[in-house]
Amino acid sequence: MSKGDKNGSDKVMGRDQGSRLGSVIKLLLVTPTRKALGDFASALKTNDEVELLWAESGGNALAIAAETFVDLVVIDTVVGDMTGLDLAEKMLSVNPMINCTVVSLLTSKEFHEASEGLGLLAQLPANPGKEHAEDLLQRIKNIKGRLAGM
Repeated sequence: MSKGDKNGSDKVMGRDQGSRLGSVIKLLLVTPTRKALGDFASALKTNDEVELLWAESGGNALAIAAETFVDLVVIDTVVGDMTGLDLAEKMLSVNPMINCTVVSLLTSKEFHEASEGLGLLAQLPANPGKEHAEDLLQRIKNIKGRLAGM
C-alpha cells in the first residue's frame, strides 16, 4: 500500500491502522476530478488532525472503504461509474454505520426524497468551500466524541 506526500496524493492504509479511535480524522473524497472538491480539500488540509484519502470512482471508493476505516466519505454528484447517491447506497453494504455526504444540485426537498433511508450526514452544494469543510469537520468531531464516550 502506498502512503501519499504532502501535495495531496493518494494515501491508503490498512484497516488496523485506522480503526482506532484517535485524534486523526480520515476523510475519503470521491470525485473524478480533484478540482471539483479543491476548495473544500484545501480548507481541510490546514487542519493537522485531518487525513485526506482520494478516490476517482465509486468502485475505487468502495475498495478503499472495505480496507480502510474512514470517518466520513464526501461524494461528488457523479463519480464516473455511478451517481453520488448510488455510491452512498453501496457504501452501506461495506459499512452500515459509515458517514457519507453527497454533493447535489437537487433542492433540499428533492434531495431528502432521493436520499431517504441512506442516513446521509449532509447535502453539499456544487464546489463546496471552507465553511462547508469546517461544518462537516465539527460534525465528525462531535460524532467521534460521542463514540469515544461509549
